Amino acid sequence: MATLTRQDLNFGQVVADILCEFLEVAIHLILYVRDVYPSGIFQKRKKYNVPLQMSCHPDLNQYIQDTLHCVKPVIEKNEAEKVVVVIMDKEHRPVERFVFEISQPPLLSISSETLLSHVEQLLRAVILKISVCDAVLDNNPPGCTFTVLVHTREAATRNMEKVQVIKDFPWIVADDQEVHMEEAKLIPLKTMTSDILKMQLYVEEITQKT
Repeated sequence: MATLTRQDLNFGQVVADILCEFLEVAIHLILYVRDVYPSGIFQKRKKYNVPLQMSCHPDLNQYIQDTLHCVKPVIEKNEAEKVVVVIMDKEHRPVERFVFEISQPPLLSISSETLLSHVEQLLRAVILKISVCDAVLDNNPPGCTFTVLVHTREAATRNMEKVQVIKDFPWIVADDQEVHMEEAKLIPLKTMTSDILKMQLYVEEITQKT
């Protein structure tokens, strides 16, 4: 068993690769399970040894990929605190917020041959929980849209405003309406803890959606 720092094996890049790949799958699944888009644009795929639905719409897929491409450097530097998928109604009012709280330990004791398989097992459990989350959530109104927010440390926010990872895809400060929900209930979905990543997933849901 070895103790490594974040600099060993480019630890931050490894975590960012794993987490962004997971978030891509999770966002697709949330959009499917919560009926944000018609089921006809989704196809069955297999990830983490779990059958799940992922979009086959090019524009939607590109938006999700571009978003995560911009998120990745922030995660790599361990400057991201939360990644949030906000589902909004026709009036652009948030009705649900899927909150992924993430943190990385400064030191880790790992056996490298078992590390990735263990993390994959934990992420599989999170995906399975998302796939059945509609059992604990109320139906969303028709015509919903979504956006992705990233909560960062203050220094990271200043740097993000200066750096544009993808041309014509800048970071902008989120509206208060997207960040804060009135009279919302909190529904814990899953917590995972591994040697390289800790994550808590919960949903904030408004009490009256119609």
